[in-house]
Amino acid sequence: MTSKISILGSTGSIGTQTLDVARMHGIKVVALTANKNIKLLETQAREFEPEMVCVFDMGAAAQLKIALRDTPIDVYCGEEGILRAAQAENCDTVVNSIVGVAGLLPTLAAIKAKKNIALANKETLVAGGSIVMKAVKDNNVKLYPVDSEHSAIFQCLQGCPENALKKVILTASGGSFFGKTRAELENVTVKQALKHPNWSMGAKITIDSATMMNKGLEVIEASWLFDCTDDEIDVVIHRESIIHSLIQLKDNAVIAQLGVPDMRIPIQYALTYPNRLPSPTAELDLADVATMSFYKPDYETFKCLAVARHALRKGGLSPAVANAANEVAVEMFLNEKIKFLDIADIVEKAVEDFSDNKQELTLDDILEADKQTRASVRARF
Repeated sequence: MTSKISILGSTGSIGTQTLDVARMHGIKVVALTANKNIKLLETQAREFEPEMVCVFDMGAAAQLKIALRDTPIDVYCGEEGILRAAQAENCDTVVNSIVGVAGLLPTLAAIKAKKNIALANKETLVAGGSIVMKAVKDNNVKLYPVDSEHSAIFQCLQGCPENALKKVILTASGGSFFGKTRAELENVTVKQALKHPNWSMGAKITIDSATMMNKGLEVIEASWLFDCTDDEIDVVIHRESIIHSLIQLKDNAVIAQLGVPDMRIPIQYALTYPNRLPSPTAELDLADVATMSFYKPDYETFKCLAVARHALRKGGLSPAVANAANEVAVEMFLNEKIKFLDIADIVEKAVEDFSDNKQELTLDDILEADKQTRASVRARF
C-alpha cells in the first residue's frame, strides 16, 4: 500500500476523487499539479499541505504563489514543474491523471525516478506503450491501472493461473449517442455530446466516449497492460456501467468485476493494492439494478473504435498518430470548428496517410509523429 503520493492533474475528476481516497485513508499528499484552476488548487493545497504545487499556466502560477505566500508550499510552473512533481523525492506513487499525450513525459520521468505509477492517463500507453513498459521493467517499479475497465481486468486476474487467460472483454457504456445512426449524428451539438449517461468526466474524455474513441484507446492500452493482441480483446456495450470489464479463461469460464459507476474504487485499489479497505464508494445493490443489457458495438457508425483497432494492428507509430489526430479533432469539435462525425474521418485519414511507421520506437520518434500529425490535421482546417 502506498503512503505518499504525487497527483498530476489534481483539480480534474480523477484528481479530486483521488483526494477523497487520500483523505479517508490518511495517505500523505506530497505534490499537486493543475493546468490553471488555481482556486481549487489553493483549496486542495491548504487542506492537504503538500510540499509543492505546480500550475502549468505561468500567469496562473504567479497568482497562486501570491495566494499561498503565507504557507511553506513551493509553487512551480510549466512542464519543468510538472516533471518536478512527478519525481518528488518524498513520494512513492505518482497518480497521473493528466489528459492527453501530455501525460507521457511525466510518466517516464516518474518511472525513471523509481516511482510506482497509478495510471489514469491512457494516452501514455497508447502513444508510448513499448518504451513505457520497458522502462517499468528496467526500473523495477509497478504500474497500476486506474481506468475502471483496466482496473477491472487487473482485479479479475488476481489468482488467475499463469497462461490461463484467453481474452479480455472491455465493457463500454456506448456514450451519449448509443443506438443512433450516422444520419442522426450529422448535426449533433457539443452540448448533446457532453451528456454522458453514467460517468462524470472531463470534456475531452466525454467526447471520446461519445465517438467511442475512448474505447479504442482502451483497447490499445489493454494490449500493453495485459500483453494481448487485438484478436484477444473484445468490446461489449453495457449501458448500465455496473460490470466494468471481464476476462475469459481458456476453459471459457468468465470472471467479471462489478460495482457502482464510481472511479474511487479503481483509484483506491491502485493505491492500496493488494489490500482491500473500506471505501467512500456506495455499495452495489443488484436487486436495485434489476437488469443489465449487452450489445455488440456498431463499428460503422462509431468508426473511431474501428480506426483505433486498425492502428493497433498496424503497430509502430500508428497508435500515436491516431491519438494525436483525435486530440486535435476533439479540440476543434469542442470549439465548433468541425462536426461530430468529422472526428472519426480525421483520425482515419491521419492513420492511413502516415507512412513512416517504424516498429522499433524511441521517445523522439513518438514526439515527432505526434507533432507532425497535429500540424497536418490543423493545416487542413
